[in-house]
Amino acid sequence: MPQLFESYDDLDDIGERLKSDDPAERRVAIIELGNSGDPDAVAHLDAMVTDTDAGVRQQVALAFGEFDGLEVAAALAKLLVDAESPVATAAADSLAELKDPASADAILPLVAHPSAFVRMSVLRALKELRRKDALKPALDALRDAEAPVRVQAIGVIGFLKLEESIPALTSATGDQDAMVRRAAVSALAFSNLKPAAESITRALADKDWMVREVAAETLGTNANGAQAADPLIKAIADEFWQVRLKAVRSLGRMRIVRAVEAIGGCLQHPQANLRKEGAAALGEIADPAGLKFLEAVFDDPDPEVRKNARWGTQQILLKNADARS
Repeated sequence: MPQLFESYDDLDDIGERLKSDDPAERRVAIIELGNSGDPDAVAHLDAMVTDTDAGVRQQVALAFGEFDGLEVAAALAKLLVDAESPVATAAADSLAELKDPASADAILPLVAHPSAFVRMSVLRALKELRRKDALKPALDALRDAEAPVRVQAIGVIGFLKLEESIPALTSATGDQDAMVRRAAVSALAFSNLKPAAESITRALADKDWMVREVAAETLGTNANGAQAADPLIKAIADEFWQVRLKAVRSLGRMRIVRAVEAIGGCLQHPQANLRKEGAAALGEIADPAGLKFLEAVFDDPDPEVRKNARWGTQQILLKNADARS
């Protein structure tokens, strides 16, 4: 953690160096302001937002990442629309570090900015701020022409976790862009409403394997995910092992006994990560039918698979012992 300066003289000294004709010296002074951790440094940094040197402005944007609050957000909003890309990019990254909800007041108006980069960056920052008044702008942004903007809008909606947003999120699972569909499917994890689980389940049949992967993973964390047990079991036969792995993980987490045979078949797959996940899932389900699959990989070439196979076997034996006692 940065140490606060011991006196205002330190800041005053840096303030004088900010007036140097040498941009390199100004940049060093700005770095020191950022490292100071002193809230009074914000005013000095704000005065440098319009510096003539792009490298200085970029350093200012980076230094603001060490601070928080409305004044910081307002200064970063100016840097976000800077004509120089490195400056704007640094401002976007620092905006994403803000945690004070009050900061949203300075950036909410930029959600409608003509630049897609600015719109995307503002929505990215609003996600962490969790301001309810950001919901409507985010919902409106789901109609944005640019897919990256729509993705960030879904991030805002997902972090707010408001059931009223479910219709918009379920609609977004049918977006033409796979990146947007993935984000929407993931964002639906929080909902206890059945339409959310139904939309996630439909995504198991998406044409993009990464959407299917996210759907298989999300069902394991959704309150109604167990209702999709049969489609998840079917997903274990997906052509992409990554989808299979997430389906196996979710079925294990939900302890779906009828998935044991399908999961057991994964323990012979050439991909070690899938074998390892399958062994762990059989241990979580802890049904005796899984023992034959686990015993078959006690000598697996991968040490993690062997470890999970023994752990899974122990879980099954412990559960059966408890049941008999």
